[in-house]
Amino acid sequence: MNVLLVEDEAKIASFVAQGLQEQGFVVDTCANGSEGYALATDRTYDVVLLDIMVPGLDGLAVLKALRGAGHAVPVILITARNELDDRLAGLNLGADDYIAKPFYVEELVARVHAVVRRTSGDRQNILTAGPLRLDRITRDVTCGSQRVELTAREFNLLEYLMRSPGRVFTRTQILEHVWGYDFNPSTNVVDVAIQRLRKKLDPLAAAHWIESVRGVGYRFRAAEASG
Repeated sequence: MNVLLVEDEAKIASFVAQGLQEQGFVVDTCANGSEGYALATDRTYDVVLLDIMVPGLDGLAVLKALRGAGHAVPVILITARNELDDRLAGLNLGADDYIAKPFYVEELVARVHAVVRRTSGDRQNILTAGPLRLDRITRDVTCGSQRVELTAREFNLLEYLMRSPGRVFTRTQILEHVWGYDFNPSTNVVDVAIQRLRKKLDPLAAAHWIESVRGVGYRFRAAEASG
């Protein structure tokens, strides 16, 4: 899942981002509410983790702006405050959940999964292509009755492609969304990862789900996928 973390305390942001990445999440971070709003409206995220006390637009202002503009992305508020009024204000503005500092990353991960299940519905968390089945919550991939063992990065790559079947993604887009940071444009890390995915997937059903588009990038076969 793709997560946006808006947190201005550098140590907390680094700790949370690392913990989420270890669980297989792709995490974008920023320390300013105005930048967070711009990212949340420009990119696609499964959940936004939003600290209330950030510079620029504060967290509640960001939340209000998102909901006012019709963005339904799940939002979990992060706050050091314990006052009931702040919690109620966030929930009334459309927050899906809140968590108070200090907290364990494991609790945050559980809350993220719960919010995504509640807001998206189980059906949208299952992506299929013929016998291939990807569960975004349990992070299981199966082909028929056989489980496919993927690394966290391979899972994120497959999920990213399956979410938009038929759409061609450039290598740069894949790098930004799956690896979460910039690489030298000439790197072959995407091609290597695609090759590894194909070696694991294609023999299972004599299928070729991931297609190369010469000079552009890759796409998942539209005729095969559904969710």
